[in-house]
Amino acid sequence: MSNPLGSQFGSDQDSPGFMLWRVTNRWQAIIRAALQPFDLTHVQFVLLAALTWSQEPLTQTDLAHRTRADPMMTSQVLRALERKGLIERHPHPSDGRARLLSVTPAGAALAQRANTAVEAADAAFFGSDSARPWPLARHLADLDERNRSDTPRPGTAHRKRDH
Repeated sequence: MSNPLGSQFGSDQDSPGFMLWRVTNRWQAIIRAALQPFDLTHVQFVLLAALTWSQEPLTQTDLAHRTRADPMMTSQVLRALERKGLIERHPHPSDGRARLLSVTPAGAALAQRANTAVEAADAAFFGSDSARPWPLARHLADLDERNRSDTPRPGTAHRKRDH
């Protein structure tokens, strides 16, 4: 039987992109369920956790860049976190357009509790625990670095985007 898509792959399970999509959808469903008791969406958790983890003040733009999130969506999600009393946005001392972000004590406590649930869900899903290294995480970090939007791709001219 011929391949109706003209795909280079013999089956859908041979396609890394398709398999990543399938696995990602299942993992996201598990993470959504883990975060439901905390009244956090996955994006809210990621932004709150990244901000809680940070050791330096971050602007909304810094946080969006660090998490590889869309800046407009980041702003909307941060407003929701602020309404919940989990973060505060303060004027930047030297940039009137920027806001410095801080986590409230309630936000830090919630981030810690939610992170415990997310890490437990990750361990169950990926079949790993804290005593073993996670080779998949290292491979994904390599893919992330190789495919950053500000990293030149082979055969293309590098053009730094203005932020």
